[in-house]
Amino acid sequence: MSPGARFDYTTVGHVTIDVLPDGTRRPGGTAFYSALQASRLGLRALVLTRGVVPEIERLLEPYRTELELEIQPAEQTTTLRTSGSGATRRQHLLAWAGPVEGAPSLDTSILHLAPVARESPRRWRGEARFVGLTPQGLVREWPAGGGEISLAAADPAAFPQRCDALVLSEVEQVSCAELVSQSRRAGAVVAVTAGHRPTAVHPPGGGTLHVPTPATGETGDDIGAGDVFAAAFFIALREGQPAPDAAAFAAAAAALRIAGSGTSAIVGRSAIEALVHAGAGLTS
Repeated sequence: MSPGARFDYTTVGHVTIDVLPDGTRRPGGTAFYSALQASRLGLRALVLTRGVVPEIERLLEPYRTELELEIQPAEQTTTLRTSGSGATRRQHLLAWAGPVEGAPSLDTSILHLAPVARESPRRWRGEARFVGLTPQGLVREWPAGGGEISLAAADPAAFPQRCDALVLSEVEQVSCAELVSQSRRAGAVVAVTAGHRPTAVHPPGGGTLHVPTPATGETGDDIGAGDVFAAAFFIALREGQPAPDAAAFAAAAAALRIAGSGTSAIVGRSAIEALVHAGAGLTS
């Protein structure tokens, strides 16, 4: 990455408590899953988040040899009750940590703005050589006091000061239309994921390429798969891979995540590259 940078990969967003249908509570949030994928690709990864400090520290204790952690203290940790999967997933906001305060001071090769609940800052201080955005948290809304999360149009006032690449899901396209248009005009690469179907990649020069998700023959759960895709995509782009190749690498990482269960299915570079070489490619 960048030898002079303190970190290779920095995520900014809420680490969440995810409450599953059986009552199990486990760490979640794009900032967590994406940073963990970056770490397992050999990068120095930092999570900058907000919440109840001892609660988040306990939640991420099993991963502290892989991740650095910076926590802005808050009265609550963002907590989500989750059911379903893919397009049928439903989430209820049970607690919210509030927006990340100020303009964070950064020294990173890759900055991943990873909001899940309208928390990420528009601006930052210091150095970020490459900026990636997963905008799902910019388009979420919920009733006052918490409740079921739905999608609304992104507020242009929340758009970041700079963006080199975006990753969003097909269900977020309408809400993110203005953000995508503005980012493409500014030269960003945009990837739109679609579950098991091909990912649409929009390079800066125009046009669309479709990158299939490789079959693994196994299916586990899909929580965090989009976050894994985003991290792998941003990293491959930063390493200089063309957008279609970066998307193929990311699609393989996401497929391997879905083939397993939990964070143990977030794997390293050799497993991802092996799946890419086994058959991932482009369709027109």
